[in-house]
Amino acid sequence: MGLTETLDDYFDVQEHGSSVGTEIVAGVTTFLTMSYIVVVNPSILTDQPFIEGVDGIAIAGFSPTEVQSMLAVVTIVAAAVATFVMAIYANRPFGQAPGLGLNAFFAFTVVGALGVPWQTALAAVVAEGILFILLTAVGAREYVIRLFPEPVKFAVGTGIGLFLTIIGLQAMGLVVNDSATLITLGPVASDPVAILSVVGLFFTFALYARGIPGSIIIGILGTAFLGWVLTVAGIVTPDAGLVADASSMTLSLPVLGTFDVLVPAAGASTTYNVTPLVGAFVGGLGNVEAFSFALIVFTFFFVDFFDTAGTLVGVSQIAGFLDDDGNLPDIDKPLMADAIGTTVGGMIGTSTVTTYVESASGVEEGGRTGLTALTVSVLFLVSLAFVPVAAAIPQYASHIALVVIGVVMLGNVVDIDWSDVTNTIPAGMTILVMPFTYSIAYGIAAGIVSYPLVKTAGGEFNDVRPGHWALALAFVVYFFVRTSGIIQAQV
Repeated sequence: MGLTETLDDYFDVQEHGSSVGTEIVAGVTTFLTMSYIVVVNPSILTDQPFIEGVDGIAIAGFSPTEVQSMLAVVTIVAAAVATFVMAIYANRPFGQAPGLGLNAFFAFTVVGALGVPWQTALAAVVAEGILFILLTAVGAREYVIRLFPEPVKFAVGTGIGLFLTIIGLQAMGLVVNDSATLITLGPVASDPVAILSVVGLFFTFALYARGIPGSIIIGILGTAFLGWVLTVAGIVTPDAGLVADASSMTLSLPVLGTFDVLVPAAGASTTYNVTPLVGAFVGGLGNVEAFSFALIVFTFFFVDFFDTAGTLVGVSQIAGFLDDDGNLPDIDKPLMADAIGTTVGGMIGTSTVTTYVESASGVEEGGRTGLTALTVSVLFLVSLAFVPVAAAIPQYASHIALVVIGVVMLGNVVDIDWSDVTNTIPAGMTILVMPFTYSIAYGIAAGIVSYPLVKTAGGEFNDVRPGHWALALAFVVYFFVRTSGIIQAQV
């Protein structure tokens, strides 16, 4: 039996109406559409020195560029491991990697706003990953996800999209702080970063609209390259910020002679040495006492649980895998892959792993089995050779991905029954609270708390179950923990 026949037989390719060739093409497509995470995740998780305060991972003795390259390596490894489990165990065509939104929660909320050491934040990721493995094994996660109110379920993806969009727009200089209105339009016409960001964003939108595989990573690389060209040509000065960690390097060539070249990310070398990150979670276990750590895990647990559920359902919705009741058959298997990926990711030094909405692009190419995911996993490992490129990408260019994906995720909003106000209120609360509070968890909590209240008030008692009230009560407790200052007081 040849390789093609072996793959066909193992993944039941023909039974799913596909072929080995189609599955591989689908895997390549999915990888190209989600490969931007190799650049974006390190950018979000790294503590940026130009931002006041701590907003991510900083390692003594290593520059932000070196930390970013370490995070690129662990991002790739975590994505490859999680997607491999998805392929072999779940036999689903879903790609997995550290999740957008979840990494922002890790860096900006837990490490930044709460002041929790990044090692402790990683320990919390590992702890909730292990907890997820146990809950998935006994079927508890599947039960809770099936209990998810339908309007909230369909609203989560849209809320996350808005949350990612505002993060991206701020990094690009298009949205800035304002003392009177909180946020406002940035000085687009006078800021080189903002101008180039607008050009790069619409270039990426155009590629995406044309259906070009890898449009996001092409847009990111193209924008960063244009920034380098404009700087080298003298149109803008090096201190304008269009080139990441730039410095001048003198080259001597036989024909061209000696000349200076502006080199991105030359201020500090990239590194494949990830030992400062791998196992760092162990040290984090001793940074806080038990009650404080439990509160942090509790916070991560709620954000990850419902964000993962929403993303997985959203991807399956796009892929057409949901049944008539809006449920994904055998959801326990992709949930287990997700739980294992999160645990491994936290152990080696990155934030929570989740299923990617970009997996739908591979499904549209005909991917229906785990062979698509296996292809994605292999391609992630191949991308280890290109880690130095990730360190050379400036933040304004990498965050174009957040805006593009954020806009795409708004598409899920059409599945909500807006004609029924008892659906409109929880869905609307879920969507609006996320970006306005800069928190995925707050948005999900607002939707779940409001659902049984408005359904009961509207006399639709048959739509409300005891489990809905239990979830609502749990989120009330969550709101109290997150807003009462208990965590800050205990950390």
